[in-house]
Amino acid sequence: MPCVIALLALLFPRVALVLVFFLTNYIQKAFPDSLLWPLLGFVFLPLTTLVYAWAINVAGAITGVYLVILILAVLFDLGLLGGSARWRRD
Repeated sequence: MPCVIALLALLFPRVALVLVFFLTNYIQKAFPDSLLWPLLGFVFLPLTTLVYAWAINVAGAITGVYLVILILAVLFDLGLLGGSARWRRD
């Protein structure tokens, strides 16, 4: 099941984020005070939100390898946004 969610996260990060939200408590543990940040993450940076929740649940903090993976997730999310804008322009 975790491998399916990981593959789903790369292909459809918003669907994976909804599944993780409803099927696990990763999002609630990573964002204990508010649902505003996961909601904004769902809209703007879904893969980054998933990676952040995973890193907080596994390591407890964003350091070392987890920081590198989080930066790659941000770049991937921003690349998807920028790529779609370029596609519409052409």
